[in-house]
Amino acid sequence: MTEAIQFGSRTITFHLEFTDRKSLGITVTPETDVLVRAPAGTSLEKVKEKIRKKAPWILRQQSFFLSFQPKTTQRKYISGETHLYLGRSYRLQIQLGTEESVRLKGKFIEVTTSDKSRAKDLLQKWYLGHARIRFHAIAQPLIERFKKYKVEPSSIVLRDMPTRWGSCTPKGKIILNPELIKAPKGCIEYVIIHELCHLIHHDHTQKFIDLQTREMRDWEKWKMKLEKLLA
Repeated sequence: MTEAIQFGSRTITFHLEFTDRKSLGITVTPETDVLVRAPAGTSLEKVKEKIRKKAPWILRQQSFFLSFQPKTTQRKYISGETHLYLGRSYRLQIQLGTEESVRLKGKFIEVTTSDKSRAKDLLQKWYLGHARIRFHAIAQPLIERFKKYKVEPSSIVLRDMPTRWGSCTPKGKIILNPELIKAPKGCIEYVIIHELCHLIHHDHTQKFIDLQTREMRDWEKWKMKLEKLLA
């Protein structure tokens, strides 16, 4: 069932489920949903009272996850439009030719194609190819560093995720959003380190934050840069 409380000017909507657990638990998902599991027989008023007490924490968690979501603007695939690659802006230059290709040339990304309507598809494939190579090269030394904690991802895969830059499955697979290839190396390292920390601490507890800070002291700077650059 879905319920809501008012906290100041904010409305907190939550999904409530009654179970045979002994205590009430609150979870904020990366999609900013609030999930509440309460012992069977708990009154709705008692649940809402608990939500009000935890409201500041809930809003902080939602804000954290919102700031971690991709907010890339829609760009046109025409000559003169700017596109990002590893944190730098390049002008798109589309030219007609028999052999299809995409390459960096000075301050331009040159797309050669016999059909200009294919520019978007060609550029996206180019981004994906570079993401595969770059992400693994950036991740490898970080993975080696985390072996001191006796953890290692089972694999690193790329997947389009409209609401997340990265994720870590319970079985240790790290999933990265290919859109990260548009961000600077430091931003990519931040997301990978964030997910590697989840191999040790699954939730965003203080222990998780402490570990992330120990492994990347300036992570907040790169987090903010990622938010601003791809906003």
